[in-house]
Amino acid sequence: MTTMDEWVAAACAELDIDPGEAAVPVVLDLARDVAHQVLRPGAPVSAYLLGLAVGRGADPVRAAARLTALAASWPDPPPTTGDRA
Repeated sequence: MTTMDEWVAAACAELDIDPGEAAVPVVLDLARDVAHQVLRPGAPVSAYLLGLAVGRGADPVRAAARLTALAASWPDPPPTTGDRA
């Protein structure tokens, strides 16, 4: 068991969530794509928004795919010294 597995199991227990419902690879892939294609602080915010959508009944894989597609289509940012929100 990895530290990530242990953390997810503990967090799920704390929040009374079935660990089988935690789509960890989907969330990590989404966070990576947003961080690299949009901006770094957008990664955790996007993961949170995905969670809200799933909590409202969205399929996690389909919702993440929609956000990933949105990130892929995002225009390249102009060069700056930093993108802090």
